[in-house]
Order: sequence, then structure tokens, then C-alpha cells
Amino acid sequence: MSDNQQQEKVVNQLIRLAFMVIFAALLQLAIMVLWPVVVLQFGFALITGSDNEALREFGKSLSTFVRQTLDFLTYNTEDKPFPFQDWPTGKQ
Repeated sequence: MSDNQQQEKVVNQLIRLAFMVIFAALLQLAIMVLWPVVVLQFGFALITGSDNEALREFGKSLSTFVRQTLDFLTYNTEDKPFPFQDWPTGKQ
């Protein structure tokens, strides 16, 4: 492997590291948003006897984002999640 190829690989990994730090921070933010959704959904179910469809769909889209982010962080994909893709839908 030439020095240029080695340098390019190092640069690519450093760029990926920068994205990984950003997505790790976004993952923490998503988890902070998840808890109020869980509590609100439980409250709706407790009070009304059924869940809130809008919260369920948002929770589904949020969990999909979390999975996509974890896949990127663990090198299971090179595809960057939102905002480099559309926000996942919560429709099943």
C-alpha cells in the first residue's frame, strides 16, 4: 500500500470519527426525548385505556432512528442516518 493510500485511509477514518461523535451526541439526545414519550404514552394508556397513535408513530420513527444510528456507530453500515437521510416514518 502506498503512502498516499494509507494517508487517505487515515483521513477517511478521521472524518468518520467526527461523524461518529456527532451521531453519538444525537443518540443521547434521542434517548432524552424517548423518556418523555414513554411516560406520556403510559399516561395516555392509563387514563384513556388506549395508547396515543401519534405518540406511537413518533416512538416508532424515533426507535428506527436510534437503530440506524447504532448501526452506523458500530460499523454495520456506512449509511449515515437523519439528517443525511429522510426522517424515518412511524407507519407500520
